[in-house]
Amino acid sequence: MIPLVHQEVVKRHAWMTDEEFADVLAIANTLPGPIATKMPGYIGYRVAGLGGCIIAVSAVIVPMIVAMILLLSVFSHYRDVDWIRGMGQSVVPVVMVMLAQLTLDFWHKSRLALGWAVSLAMAVIAGVLIYGLGLHPGWVIGALLIAALLRPAQKASETRS
Repeated sequence: MIPLVHQEVVKRHAWMTDEEFADVLAIANTLPGPIATKMPGYIGYRVAGLGGCIIAVSAVIVPMIVAMILLLSVFSHYRDVDWIRGMGQSVVPVVMVMLAQLTLDFWHKSRLALGWAVSLAMAVIAGVLIYGLGLHPGWVIGALLIAALLRPAQKASETRS
């Protein structure tokens, strides 16, 4: 879902920059609940106020509810048919490619902003904390947000050089 939202919001409609989208994604990951409603809710609010928020969340939730009811009814009735099983398995590589593209886009952004060594170190440390120690990603992102807030501001002359 995230690569699709990114494609529509950043690339197609240009409602946000890559940096703004990354910030929204980071904050949405720290909050409880499904990201599929949090991100469109904020983006809708940002684009068209409260009405945009309501429309965006409704546009995500209502079709998903209808599709889930219909598709799960069909799936439960035909789950043993080979082509139905194959259809479900064939979606996985497509989603993997979309997530890989989003990962590369974020890697490029991070590398430009922080340098490759810092970006790689942060990715490795986050991976160890999340996958090695089982820490929830929200805690890692929250800690990074707090660290960024507590970091002393750079002078304008330092940021230009």
